[in-house]
Amino acid sequence: IGVISYVYGYNYLRSQCAYDVAPGGLLASVYHLTRIQYGVDQPEEVCIKVFAPRRNPRIPSVFWVWKGADFQERESYDMLGISY
Repeated sequence: IGVISYVYGYNYLRSQCAYDVAPGGLLASVYHLTRIQYGVDQPEEVCIKVFAPRRNPRIPSVFWVWKGADFQERESYDMLGISY
């Protein structure tokens, strides 16, 4: 997620959150990424969802690309148990 998005110019992690898709179903981690290519008044945004099984939910961390993801991923771990 992180490397590919960064290569395409999405260099700002606006937010990361996680949610429970359905009781007994999957867990999801959501990344909101932004790039400003043509000016501050025309930002381009993309939303990426990554799904993980409820048992042993693991998703690769984007901390190495966006340091601000650290506390957001920790919160997702505390709330839903997703390991990054």
